[in-house]
Amino acid sequence: MVTSFQNTCFWRKRSTLSNGSASYPRSCFVGSSSLSPETRPILGLDVGCNSGDLSVALYKHFLSLHDGEACLDASRALHLLCCNIDPVLVERAEKECPLPDGLTFITLDFMNQRTQKVLLSSFLSQFGRSVFDIGFCMSVTMWIHLNHGNQGLWEFLAHLSYLCPYLLVEPQPWKCYRAAARRLRKLGLQDFDHFRSLAIGGDMAIQTVQILTQDHGMELVCCFGNTSWDRSLLLFRTKQATETHPIPGSLIEEENNGTK
Repeated sequence: MVTSFQNTCFWRKRSTLSNGSASYPRSCFVGSSSLSPETRPILGLDVGCNSGDLSVALYKHFLSLHDGEACLDASRALHLLCCNIDPVLVERAEKECPLPDGLTFITLDFMNQRTQKVLLSSFLSQFGRSVFDIGFCMSVTMWIHLNHGNQGLWEFLAHLSYLCPYLLVEPQPWKCYRAAARRLRKLGLQDFDHFRSLAIGGDMAIQTVQILTQDHGMELVCCFGNTSWDRSLLLFRTKQATETHPIPGSLIEEENNGTK
């Protein structure tokens, strides 16, 4: 497994909240009403947070915070647990995070089930919870797929669907797989363990939708278009969440206006 190359690739610039033709409203996740300190906090999980730039942007987006602006009750309304496999990037994220009370950064190999269970359960127990409210998986699925194969991708999405009733996924397209393999060859390194044996391929957005909806009991709420990197932003929700949290009216309006 070429995890060392995987680590070096996490320097890549991550997607912005509104990039290219992709844009999504915060009401998709928190509804139209404002968050109140008297209510239980919304808990989010950001898998593959890199150096934390997008994690911070997500946090500010959902609380309508602008650069340099702070909210005394922010961490009581929303708290993100952000994890990455590279400890150097996690350390950088911790040092540079402008909202340390609202974002927690940890080093975690998400595919190590034992460590994952211990660390995530420890975080959730602080809030008396067993699952998160929403998960973010931005430009991570390819690395899981290349290093852990078809079964690894399936299990990765299974864990996320169990932990997060809402899930926002940005799968890398197949051309990114080929580009990553070419970079390895140019560096004279061994190929990814599973690249030539991947049975799941082609349109990875469609493949991701199929796995999460057909195998893991989620439904596709909305596709928010593509980023400037030609990557889809896909919002999923468990059927249980559908029964207890209907789609906000503002989201339905955006879907009718052609964002889906």
